[in-house]
Amino acid sequence: MSTVSILLSAFVLSVVALVAFVWTQRRGLFERSTSGGEVIFSAGEIGSVEDPAAGVLPRLRNEDMLQRARADASTAPLVFFFLCCAFVWLLVASAAGLTASIKLHAPDWLTAQSWLTFGRIRTIHLNAVAYGWAPMAGLGIAMFIIPRLLKTELVGARYAFMGAAMWNAALVAGLGAIGAGISDGLEWLEIPWQIDVLFVVGGALVGVPLVLTLLHRRVQHLYVSVWYIGCALFWFPVLFVVANMPGLHRGVEQATMNWWFGHNVLGLFYTPLALASVYYFLPKVIGRPVQSYNLSLLGFWGLAFFYGQVGGHHLIGGPVPGWLITLSIVQSVMMVVPVAAFTVNQYQTLKGHLGALRTSPTLRFIGFGGLMYTACSVQGSVEALRSVNVVAHFTHFTVAHAHLGLYGFVTMVFFGAIYFITPRICGREWPSQALIAAHFWLAAVGITVYFVSLTVGGWLQGLAMLDESRPFMDSVAVTVPYLKARTVGGALMGLSHVVFAVHFLWLLAGRATGRTAPTLLAAR
Repeated sequence: MSTVSILLSAFVLSVVALVAFVWTQRRGLFERSTSGGEVIFSAGEIGSVEDPAAGVLPRLRNEDMLQRARADASTAPLVFFFLCCAFVWLLVASAAGLTASIKLHAPDWLTAQSWLTFGRIRTIHLNAVAYGWAPMAGLGIAMFIIPRLLKTELVGARYAFMGAAMWNAALVAGLGAIGAGISDGLEWLEIPWQIDVLFVVGGALVGVPLVLTLLHRRVQHLYVSVWYIGCALFWFPVLFVVANMPGLHRGVEQATMNWWFGHNVLGLFYTPLALASVYYFLPKVIGRPVQSYNLSLLGFWGLAFFYGQVGGHHLIGGPVPGWLITLSIVQSVMMVVPVAAFTVNQYQTLKGHLGALRTSPTLRFIGFGGLMYTACSVQGSVEALRSVNVVAHFTHFTVAHAHLGLYGFVTMVFFGAIYFITPRICGREWPSQALIAAHFWLAAVGITVYFVSLTVGGWLQGLAMLDESRPFMDSVAVTVPYLKARTVGGALMGLSHVVFAVHFLWLLAGRATGRTAPTLLAAR
């Protein structure tokens, strides 16, 4: 009872401290003030929609607009390189993931080569997503946003070029090592630590332009997206270096560190980059500042305060201290604070502008991703409870939850951002309205089928494992139809990625030559 009292008191204190801290930064926490959010707009621009239009500036012309054009030009080659790498890794990850999915219900398929066995191809899929697609897309988007937010040109792009090249070389070497059977043996940390040194150096070089550009900023106020991006680029190196330090973690401590890293890399690296994108592109597309800038700050500090230890709930039932598990569960539940702040803010900002979801590719993907952030986070808080975890633990239910976060939220937001950015850096509009619509619906239906099938199948699997009257193989057999449905969902997502990549190539080939207006999903 004393432990419960201590933990409860600690979290009551932390919530009070969080509110007090934000209050000292911004008075009127729940006041519907947009003043801080107006910094992303030029003078007189509020009310004007900015959707990509083949690099053509809006009608409004002033020094801020010209500076934005110069900022876009300064980032264009670097962002293009990041996005090209992201497309490659997206396709590699899709092929590996679909192969691994099929093997779950057809284990004898493609067994002649050792690198195609489930243990290796599934790990290749995970690492191609975690260190290929997601960081390349997220960092490329960040490099585009930062100069716009700071109203200056990007400084130090050559360092990021070198860092990105080193990062991709490390990933090629890492996936090759995994394919050859060389692994550190920890989920999310399979790549040998000797190769991880290249990631550390490359990542540090990628972060240099952020620091240099901040020093040359022409704004007094740092918009919330800058906070998210800056902290993502600070949090991730700490996570990665600590987790990969050779010989530092052993036994139970190693397992604890593993889930500390595995959860935090999603919540403190990918999530901030995605939220930074939402807070920038959503207001720009509808021409309206975020409705409550104070709530955006509450969301940021809530994530910073509560996310750090949520990974411990994956160790329920393990030989770890009970207080650590309880602390993790409480922090998981407290994540409803920043999630609620984000959800309410997104709804208030979109209110009266929901029609833009019909027309704007960027907004449709980002809007879907925002909804999935809410759904995934609420599910994660519920899943952390012992009464739910006892069934969901060690099942496909957890896999469904992970994909809802990294794909339904993060990846869909990145897709939307890329639809906005690409015409700005290439000077060409997307060629086909139909291909954009096909990409969205294939991806949205695919992740829905994937998530629902594994959620239901995983829950039935957990119930079967808890029933001592049933043999273990019953818990395996009951999942087979749902694993086949998972493959269908994965195939739809994979097909959407092929459509997306082909459309990108069409754009580069000039298939939209002559188009000067945005490629919208419907007429305004």
